[in-house]
This record gives sequence, structure tokens and C-alpha cells, in this order.
Amino acid sequence: MKAAAALLLAGMLILWAELPTGSAWSCPPVRFVCALHNPPNHCFVDRHCPRGKKCCRTFCGRKCISKPPAITR
Repeated sequence: MKAAAALLLAGMLILWAELPTGSAWSCPPVRFVCALHNPPNHCFVDRHCPRGKKCCRTFCGRKCISKPPAITR
């Protein structure tokens, strides 16, 4: 019973950590994937990044990135 409660608590914490932090933009899509089996991650959630940056999956691991510039015509 204790193991089930601990697993439930861990799942709830993971879901809570992944909640959006109020940023209005989303991460760019990743079109290429690196060959490393376990690429290095510099962050795991947006809270690990400085203000104005977002933790996004990149072609090789997760990194804090700035909002991409708006494309104007």
C-alpha cells in the first residue's frame, strides 16, 4: 500500500512540474534527432530556465531557448 501511495505521489509531482508557467509561445518542432543514445539535458522543465526562456527539446537534448523572433512579411 505504501508503494502505491508513493507511486501516486510521484506521478502527481511529475504532472504538476509539467504545467505551463504562463508563457504564450511553444517550443519549435524538432526535425532532426542526434545519434546519442542519452543526450545531455540542460533543463527538464521551464522552471529550470532563466526568465523569458523555455525548456525545449532540441535536436540533441533539452535546452533553455529564447522565444523565436516573429517572422514579418
